[in-house]
Amino acid sequence: MTDRQRSDRTLAEALAEGTVHEIEVAWADPYGRAQGKRVPAARYQGPAAGRGFAFCDGSLAWNAVGEVQEAALLGDPAGGYPDAYAVPDPATYRPLPWRPGAGQVIADIVDHHGEPARTSPRAVLRRVLDRLAGLGYTARAALELEFYLLRADGSPLQDGLHAYSLELANELDPLLGRFTGELTGFVPVEGVLTEYGPGQVELNLAHQEALTAADDAFRLRYAVKELARRQGLLATFMAKPFNGHSGSSAHIHLSLWRDGTPAFAPEEGRESKAARAAIGGLVRHLPGLTLFGAPTVNSYKRYEPGGFAPVRADWGGDDRRVAVRSLLETPAASRIELRTPAADANPYLALAAALGAVAVGLEDGLEPPDPRDPTAALPATLAEAVTAARADERLAEVLGRDAVHDHAVLAASEWQAYTSQVTGWETDRYLRHA
Repeated sequence: MTDRQRSDRTLAEALAEGTVHEIEVAWADPYGRAQGKRVPAARYQGPAAGRGFAFCDGSLAWNAVGEVQEAALLGDPAGGYPDAYAVPDPATYRPLPWRPGAGQVIADIVDHHGEPARTSPRAVLRRVLDRLAGLGYTARAALELEFYLLRADGSPLQDGLHAYSLELANELDPLLGRFTGELTGFVPVEGVLTEYGPGQVELNLAHQEALTAADDAFRLRYAVKELARRQGLLATFMAKPFNGHSGSSAHIHLSLWRDGTPAFAPEEGRESKAARAAIGGLVRHLPGLTLFGAPTVNSYKRYEPGGFAPVRADWGGDDRRVAVRSLLETPAASRIELRTPAADANPYLALAAALGAVAVGLEDGLEPPDPRDPTAALPATLAEAVTAARADERLAEVLGRDAVHDHAVLAASEWQAYTSQVTGWETDRYLRHA
């Protein structure tokens, strides 16, 4: 029995037996935040089997603070903000570990005609996976997500910092114990560790089929924030919440498979032809895909020369200083790690952009550059990333031009809001010196 069949049966059985009284129908907004409806179990099956659950399509075109952008192709006020529909994917059903008798199912978003909403993050990833399937490949991925655990007022929960410290990890109990205990029935957590910031934590997710991996990362962000809230704490996936402390990343590990065989299996001790094309595509299109892994103004505060967040479109072997890390291990474990995405990225879009560049590398027969050659600088600000994303026509053709347009519009609105504000730093620096 496949995982999909098992989940279908689990959901149907839970409804038939009355063991679930509420279902969350969930989907990701443009920033990867959990949106949805809490539906009584008795009211679930009709819409789920039909058109889906209606909601305002303006939520597909709002920025980080919920302001709908008129320049977006979806959510246009001239169109009257029509309904979009959340169609549950029953294979994604999971019981909620923190609310007995409740479960969650992730939905695909469709329009009035039942067609996938072209800028919906999950639809964008599905489009890229279909493109890879046309080339004969399936993709698998796993994400490593970092975040800070803070007091409810946003202040650091700890003073000390030491990556991999079990002593500091123990200080974060009982919450950390919940991440490796009850949470594992909701998302496949492989491990948890402390990172370089005070109260900073990293959670590693299991390697899965790519769409499931993105679902897992989406759910993990939601679950971590909810479990922290229930402990009176605040969990933040903000990329750089504190000056002088480590930023939070969302590293992506990915591999391709053909007919059940790992396409990245080393050949004569070096990268396979498919892996080399994938690396070539990633390095070539890193400037254009940066926006989808770093969607906010704050995302770019994480990129610091000499740090672990890369600032150039480079690659190498087992080297944490580069943007694209090629890990040659056993055939099944050989993979590529993309180290540019920040923790505030929408996991569907970050993974879609990465795999889109991989698809381009395969289609165009690209090769990795010589690691010794000069490399391009990655966008240093959100504005530069918007420009690079809009300029990368090849990547837009794979992701969908409408999707690139709308997400660039949202990012541009964030940049405009940021640059139009007079900050305390400016007044401190210039008020008495101008």
